[in-house]
Amino acid sequence: MEYKRFVDNFSRVACVLAVNLKETDSNNRYLIVDANDAYKRTVVKNIEDFAVDVPYTRYIPKAKNFENLCDNCVMDNKPIHTYFDIELYNAWMEVFFTPLTSDDPDRKLILFSYEMNPKADVDKLADISSETATAVIKTCLKLRETKDFQKAMDAVIADIREQCSAKRCSILLTDFEKREYSLLCENYDGDPNQLPMTAFLNEDFYKIIETWPRLIDKSNCFVITNKSDLEEAHKIAPEWIDSLKSDKINTLVIYPLRSDNKTIGYIWAGNFDPSKTLMIKETLGITAFILSAEIANEMNVRKMKIMSSTDLLTGVFNRNAMNNRISEDLNGSNPIPRPFGICFIDVNGLKATNDLKGHEAGDNLLKDVAAILNGLRMPGSDIYRVGGDEFMVIVSKTVRADFERFSRSLLDNSELPGRAHFAVGSCHSDDADDVIKAMQRADADMYVVKAEYYSRHPEMDWHNSNA
Repeated sequence: MEYKRFVDNFSRVACVLAVNLKETDSNNRYLIVDANDAYKRTVVKNIEDFAVDVPYTRYIPKAKNFENLCDNCVMDNKPIHTYFDIELYNAWMEVFFTPLTSDDPDRKLILFSYEMNPKADVDKLADISSETATAVIKTCLKLRETKDFQKAMDAVIADIREQCSAKRCSILLTDFEKREYSLLCENYDGDPNQLPMTAFLNEDFYKIIETWPRLIDKSNCFVITNKSDLEEAHKIAPEWIDSLKSDKINTLVIYPLRSDNKTIGYIWAGNFDPSKTLMIKETLGITAFILSAEIANEMNVRKMKIMSSTDLLTGVFNRNAMNNRISEDLNGSNPIPRPFGICFIDVNGLKATNDLKGHEAGDNLLKDVAAILNGLRMPGSDIYRVGGDEFMVIVSKTVRADFERFSRSLLDNSELPGRAHFAVGSCHSDDADDVIKAMQRADADMYVVKAEYYSRHPEMDWHNSNA
């Protein structure tokens, strides 16, 4: 049959694919039979260089997902329509696979066509099966049932696992710049032989995560549905695939969670019925798109909260955070657990250091004090930079004896050779249960210590240095 005239009737990019069912090598199994000029222009510089009856990999990178879709189309003899984010082109692609008649039972034919756009089209995202639409709506509703983000995500991942009829489903967050990862949520069935994902998350697991972009290989997801897929994946990530085998995970779909063209995590489902792969891919694909935005927004909110409550120079809490904490205690919304202790710390000689050695030297003094406080901190303590040269430490739920040992350790480290010098004042709630009064007593105590220091080191007193 002549396919040139057939595909030329399509205005969008289109080609005819052949799937040779008896071939196991993809180089011989999936061939491009012919294509219209629109398709040819996307894969070759000169249309005359386009060849027919050649492996599809001559023109585009090998893609396991593409091959799976071809197989599903010809095996089920049903058209496939899907819409997804493809990292290779940094674009959204709407794809159509339509089975064609073939005279050879071992050589099936497909009309393949697609459209590509730089941004997601909401209408196309919504063009999904009723089953998937119901599942996605349930997910969106779960996200709105509570203001507790972690609780919402726990409910979402449980729903996703049930929708996919999978044994396990998890979301991992990643930061490839910092080489860090964390488990956001997971859900698995009641099989007593299954261990929580935390049992596998160790220092070496990041090396496994680093293989996932290569497994996905700039596609939209990575899929394992049979032993052949496992063996192919084993070539890229042997340690991870070995662990999947040992945990008897035979099927798997993993999607990247992307925001602003950056991968922020992964969602994956394991051990499901392979016949449901297309439905699961559709469900996870749309859900990943929604969750990416939700997770990225939550991460940005957390960053903003951290930035608004953190002193950027020293890394400890700032005055705004201290004011909020004191207000929470006074209004009863979040009382400081009693008994408590408060220490005021004031850096000695900061003004003189700034004047004589420059502000960088002064900044180093402040950072050194914060480092000393962090190194000596006791459980239940929060450190705040409350002014230019002042710090405060609130120690919650501490008896007098323990707090006094902590205060003594600060004093013992307040004049170390080659380190920043500082004055320390303290007050335990046994002496002033009211937090404001405790702060005032600790502050007054600190100034007594500070005056004694300057009497011994008048050269560090900025009043004397300006004289």
